[in-house]
Amino acid sequence: MMKKGEPVAANPDAYVRRLRGWKKDVVTELRAAVTGAAAFEETIKWGHIVYASNGPVLLIRAEDERVLFGFWRGKRLREIEPRLKASGKYELANQVFVKGDEVDAAIAAKLAKEAAALNRKLGNPQDDAKKK
Repeated sequence: MMKKGEPVAANPDAYVRRLRGWKKDVVTELRAAVTGAAAFEETIKWGHIVYASNGPVLLIRAEDERVLFGFWRGKRLREIEPRLKASGKYELANQVFVKGDEVDAAIAAKLAKEAAALNRKLGNPQDDAKKK
């Protein structure tokens, strides 16, 4: 999506406006599912859309050939969505969408809702990272 040195989108709507084709469709569907699932602060952080509730909960990132739907505590959500793949040394996990994949809005909303509940219960996941 964005090339190195390219300015980051000013807000999530601007981020989506820059997308084209299937990536725009996937990001739009994920955003709709997420924003309807829980009360999130939606911002642009680290170059992509981040949803926070007592710390970062999840992200949506469009790349050249895929869209990532990532969760800070995603390893704990794999019973809901087995396609979440662990990423990194903490609890991160991502679901990868490529051209032709369809978004299951009910699953996306359930993931977002459960991820927000984990932050309410366990606190800010960034605090966990600082302890290690």
